[in-house]
Amino acid sequence: MAVNSSPSATQVTSDVHVWEAGGASSPEFLSAWVSARLEAHEAALAALLAVEGPRTTENTLRLYDVAIEQLSLAGAQAGVLNSVAPEKAVRDQAQMEAQRVAMAGSALSLNREVYDALASMSLKGASATTRHYVERTLLGYRLAGVDKSEETRNRLQALHEKATKHSLDFSRNIQEGGKTIVATQSELEGLPPDYLGRHEPDARGQITLTTDQPDMQPVMTFASDAALRERMFVAYNTRAYPANKQILLDMLSTRQEIATVLGFRSWADLATADQMMGSAANVRKFLARLEEASREGAVREHELVLEFARTKQPGLKAIDITSRGYWYEQYRRAAFDFDSQSVRPYFPYEQVEAGVLETAAKLFRVEFRPADAKGWDPAVSVYDVYEEGRHVGRFYLDMHPREGKDKWFSAAPVVTGVRGRYMPEAALICNFPGGDPEDPGLLQYSDVVTYFHEFGHLMHAILGGQTEWAGVSGFATEGDFIEVPSQMLEEFFRDEKLLQSFAKHYETGEVLPAEIIRKMKTAGSFGRADWVRTQLYYTTLSLDLHDQDPSGIDFDEITKHLYTSLVPWTWLEGNRMYASFGHLTGYSSNYYTYAFDKVIALDFFAQFDPADLLGGDAGARYRKLVLEQGGSKPGRQMVRDFLGRDEEFAAFSNWLNEEFDNQLISATT
Repeated sequence: MAVNSSPSATQVTSDVHVWEAGGASSPEFLSAWVSARLEAHEAALAALLAVEGPRTTENTLRLYDVAIEQLSLAGAQAGVLNSVAPEKAVRDQAQMEAQRVAMAGSALSLNREVYDALASMSLKGASATTRHYVERTLLGYRLAGVDKSEETRNRLQALHEKATKHSLDFSRNIQEGGKTIVATQSELEGLPPDYLGRHEPDARGQITLTTDQPDMQPVMTFASDAALRERMFVAYNTRAYPANKQILLDMLSTRQEIATVLGFRSWADLATADQMMGSAANVRKFLARLEEASREGAVREHELVLEFARTKQPGLKAIDITSRGYWYEQYRRAAFDFDSQSVRPYFPYEQVEAGVLETAAKLFRVEFRPADAKGWDPAVSVYDVYEEGRHVGRFYLDMHPREGKDKWFSAAPVVTGVRGRYMPEAALICNFPGGDPEDPGLLQYSDVVTYFHEFGHLMHAILGGQTEWAGVSGFATEGDFIEVPSQMLEEFFRDEKLLQSFAKHYETGEVLPAEIIRKMKTAGSFGRADWVRTQLYYTTLSLDLHDQDPSGIDFDEITKHLYTSLVPWTWLEGNRMYASFGHLTGYSSNYYTYAFDKVIALDFFAQFDPADLLGGDAGARYRKLVLEQGGSKPGRQMVRDFLGRDEEFAAFSNWLNEEFDNQLISATT
């Protein structure tokens, strides 16, 4: 939509959704909408600083929280449009707006007057939630450097501006750096019929494949042609190279400079200081435990898969990184009589969506209804969340690839919920097959697990978005607790009755047979040690990159060294995965979150009745003691509230070793 003049900020002040004000198609409206939010943010801070007399939570913290909610609203929706806006001009503007919001947040974190006002408040009679909010906010200020000199604060502000720009540029290059490869029909041998049907050869007999997930993942899993797998792997892992190599170095250098100015040895120590883990040293202790727990299993898995591959390709010396997924699939077919292609017809996208929604509705005692509202693109589905007839939230599902859209799978806040002011809203931004009337969107079973995972994030945002304060609402937990709800919900994929409620053949309506489900679960448990080793690789890489002097980093050398020391599959030269490792922007040094939270999530899941996952009181307790809390309690306290103790390694160990028990069962049947 073209506009002839730029709207004033006041024209869009009352609009909660930027796309309803024209922001999804107009850079000018987007900028004006963000400006209105930032004006409201500044007005709240000005009112806060103008307070006379004794400071209380009502006359000071309340105004601070209004400033936070407006900043969050602007940042969330600029971030969403940066990832999904149909027009590049809007995405470019959204990136600039996201940087502008980040700079306002940085300025706030270094505002000594605001800090002094918050620190001087009387907390007499304040709730535990309010006390936690204030304590965590003041800690954040100190970690930002608010107690430094004005000169140092100005320097930190400039450094944060640089770091934000590096992060946004790094992410944008991944988002818009998709590549294509060309294949012949014979090279697609082994791929599913529906995949072949979507990829017809052109007049020259050539087939173009993209590095988007629905094209890439089946090739890496099913294509029998090793050369095709290698071409796809290289294209996928170089889609942001070489542009992101220098950006990554600049980002690491800037982060390290920030840490040094603040008196920390490394960015990793700074980034973990306010997390559950507490320090980079504690992260390394945890990783050492994971390494020990997975070492023997990973060796055994590798030996079994390599031995099997040699029966199919005599003389094969090793399996390289591009063939790992393919040979795991082939081994599972032989060892467990399970071909993962056999379940794809039972997982058409629309049925999976309905199944995930039905499961979540029953587990969390809520109702989902299609909303009379629009999103930022016609492909977006919008749902309202109800509890006992009361409207409590809204979410947006943007679930299939399109040009310029972010290529990963994620959940994002849209509106931070504040009781009595804003209803929580969140979005899933994913890239599943489907979205075309001619394409049923058949999912691999790993895709279904991913859907459950992301929906766990979404329910955390909605149910945890009913708090009194924006600053502790929804996702606002410690960063290394945030993957607990997602990884807990994905475990529900194990349940046979649950799967059969929606896994039905897209052509015949046949329910996925129980025998196939059991084979799928048994086969799916094989490879868990390798999953842990892969997590160790990503985690150690993210930690090491942020825990040393960046000036001496050789990305290619460190990436190869860590891979070959932790993972048995042969390295492929030319792999530049670090340039498209998107989690380096958000999680920075703290990618350990996934493995750490897996331990907690599995302990949580063990509290549910395996014979009736959706029954009993575990779901209600989990919702009340964990999800509904948002960030209003420390993550450690939520763990203790739900479990009655700290998390234990036993559930994780049982999960990790389950594959070997299944191998023994398979060998004797």
